[in-house]
Amino acid sequence: MVATLLAIFSSFSSEMAANNERSFIMVKPDGVQRGLVGEIMKRFEQRGYKLVACKQMQASKEHLEKHYADLSSKGFFKGLVTYMASGPVVAMVWEGKDVVKTGRKMLGATNPLESNPGTIRGDYCIDVGRNICHGSDSVESAKREIDLWFKPDEIMNYSACEAPWVYE
Repeated sequence: MVATLLAIFSSFSSEMAANNERSFIMVKPDGVQRGLVGEIMKRFEQRGYKLVACKQMQASKEHLEKHYADLSSKGFFKGLVTYMASGPVVAMVWEGKDVVKTGRKMLGATNPLESNPGTIRGDYCIDVGRNICHGSDSVESAKREIDLWFKPDEIMNYSACEAPWVYE
């Protein structure tokens, strides 16, 4: 029995290498003000993802302009940046298998009225301008966003004790 468990757990470390994708998830000012940070974190934790970085901060307009640079040509850009700078945000890095794609599904459609019930936006939002959270839309954008919001020493590397019960 012990040998079987050791084999399972030792093979796990090599399997985990395939499960270390990271995504940037941010609770926006409306989510922070409404007290939804814990609920959003809870959903990612319950899904089996590992939190490797988290901080609450007041982002500057300059920082947010870099974050949303791909939207700079849109008419709503200035209002988005002003809104995002209006209050604290909670920036997080989540790690696990397909966390970018699955994280986006968990958040729901950008327009909350198009989000399915059971998604974060489907359960807690009505207006697109108050959709409580941001999630990376690709592995590449996740890396860029993580690098923008976190210094390398702010991201934890650790083995979660529940990982063998989440990943086969």
